Amino acid sequence: MTSTYDARGRRVGATILQVIPNLVTQIKQVDGKDGYNAVQIGTGSKKSVGKPQLGHLKKAKIETPLRFMREIRVKEVDVEPGQEITLRQVFSKGDSVKVTGISKGRGFQGGVKRYNFRGGPKTHGQSDRHRAPGSIGQTTTPGRVYKGKHMAGHMGVAQVSLTGVEVIALDPAHNLLTLKGGIPGPMGGLVRIEKQGRIKGYTPPPEEKEDEEAEAKQAENRDVPADQAVETAATPEPLVTSGKSPESSEEAPAVEEQKIEEKTEGADQNAK
Repeated sequence: MTSTYDARGRRVGATILQVIPNLVTQIKQVDGKDGYNAVQIGTGSKKSVGKPQLGHLKKAKIETPLRFMREIRVKEVDVEPGQEITLRQVFSKGDSVKVTGISKGRGFQGGVKRYNFRGGPKTHGQSDRHRAPGSIGQTTTPGRVYKGKHMAGHMGVAQVSLTGVEVIALDPAHNLLTLKGGIPGPMGGLVRIEKQGRIKGYTPPPEEKEDEEAEAKQAENRDVPADQAVETAATPEPLVTSGKSPESSEEAPAVEEQKIEEKTEGADQNAK
């Protein structure tokens, strides 16, 4: 597991799964000999595959020897044999999925760890009853132990399903899917992911626009707030009615001063 941030900015635990593209190996339909709608998909690769499996894949025009093949019941069949199913075609950020896998093997465990038993008393001379399961039998009637009684035994290696798991991120380029929380099974194990819908109340983050980013950078360079920079850029420049550019209007006072000086000098010479 690892940690990441969800859509609300909260730091949560997450699991990264590598979803290799699946190939449709077989189609079953109600009208055919099977009598029900289902799609068989395969994934992974393996060096040595039996001839029956190779012949089965050859019918679907698949040359790659697949390692895993699983059947999924569907309402309507909308795929073809040999078609590739990728990560982007099925999932998106904010989806709610169901994950099914085989849990890790824990070996032989007692009742406290396997079924969360309370254990025996800790005092009054009970030195060896701290993790004891307690009584398991009945009275004379029925005179036996009921089937399914919680006792010590083998733990793990059982099918576990988690519903309502949130899809936090996708990386289609590397076929990576990030799910919120833990996932049943060991590292490298095979899991089944089914899309259920969308997470309730999920709001996707807004997409950043390049124009807004460019305007914000220009505003920072000018030391002007972004809202003022946008308004300034939106308003057109005032028209010059005199036909002169702003530069010529700035130089105009200097020209007038020169003309005044020239007139005064000419008046002095006439007076002389």
